[in-house]
Amino acid sequence: MNKELAIYVHWPFCQSKCPYCDFNSHVAESIDHGLWRRALLAELEALAEETPGRTVTSVFFGGGTPSWMPPKTAADLIAAIGRKWRTIDGLEITLEANPSTAEIELFSEFRAAGVNRLSIGVQSFDDASLRFIGRNHSAVEARNAITAAQRQFPHTSFDMIYGRPAQTTEDWRRELTEALKLAGEHLSLYQLTIEPGTPFHRDRVEAADDDTGSDLCELTYNLTSAAGLSAYEASNYASPGGECQHNLNIWRGGDYGGVGPGAHGRLTTDGVTHAVYRLHDAGRWLEAVAERGHGTATRTQLTPVGRRQELVMMGLRLAEGINLNRFRRLAGCELLNTLNSSGLNRMIDGSFVALDDDRLTATPAGRLRLNAVLGELLT
Repeated sequence: MNKELAIYVHWPFCQSKCPYCDFNSHVAESIDHGLWRRALLAELEALAEETPGRTVTSVFFGGGTPSWMPPKTAADLIAAIGRKWRTIDGLEITLEANPSTAEIELFSEFRAAGVNRLSIGVQSFDDASLRFIGRNHSAVEARNAITAAQRQFPHTSFDMIYGRPAQTTEDWRRELTEALKLAGEHLSLYQLTIEPGTPFHRDRVEAADDDTGSDLCELTYNLTSAAGLSAYEASNYASPGGECQHNLNIWRGGDYGGVGPGAHGRLTTDGVTHAVYRLHDAGRWLEAVAERGHGTATRTQLTPVGRRQELVMMGLRLAEGINLNRFRRLAGCELLNTLNSSGLNRMIDGSFVALDDDRLTATPAGRLRLNAVLGELLT
């Protein structure tokens, strides 16, 4: 049995819904915070009952906008995790936050609750762009939030979005240069994608075309590297030791448990991994927790082939690639027996992947074309 466990807590509420966002997030006129605190604690208890003897290695509050959660809720959940599981020394506890003035005023309370890593949804330092992508904060508030977070939390990160309509490489160079001056140990830099079902998709907003997107990706890689932040994952950049441990665990194929509406997890028992999904709808999730103590929608055993392919798809997102020994331990077979040998040879010959004695990695060129590379390796 995998003895380590990461925990994800989903807070589904936002002040407003961004037009590019397809996450499980909702705007509510009012929230019964006591009810939500009790429900999250109840599902956490259910997760503890099915993962006895585990050691928690990280906690991540995502959303939605978890900084709209009362700090007491975060404090109670963190305290409950400490009671129900063993935890590693220096446990990473991340909370996502927006940089509004109201939320900045709560940073100290979240720090007192036990949060030690704050991830801020900045997205842009241009006010017109912030309005276009539906953000309620200003560039000044974003800068103030970064400064306040770095004063109060030992670890911080912030997100930026590039590839917006009509954004040029020089526009992004200016924004990213400012971001790198403000950043500490970690940045998350995402290229805008237009997801089905979002207002941007309905309004036929067009993100950067392939050529511009490629130029922006190359510029991103060059500027972050020059600033000492390595692209340790497709959209995440960090100085040595600054990587998000929670996300690293997931990309490496570790177990994690999800709590809250729409949360999901991977739980392994006796060498068999199950995909666990909580009910997506917030109201139905609350009802289910009240009735049976948890809001699980489905619990599905992954087939051996499905588990192996998932490990490959996640592992090649990382610059470190897939450790062959770890893959063998998690999948129960050799990595090379999972891959299409002729496709692997083509990808090696084309310098899209590299294979040595202990790992398979996607090269920078391969990570830019990861879907195509995976198609060669897994068919």
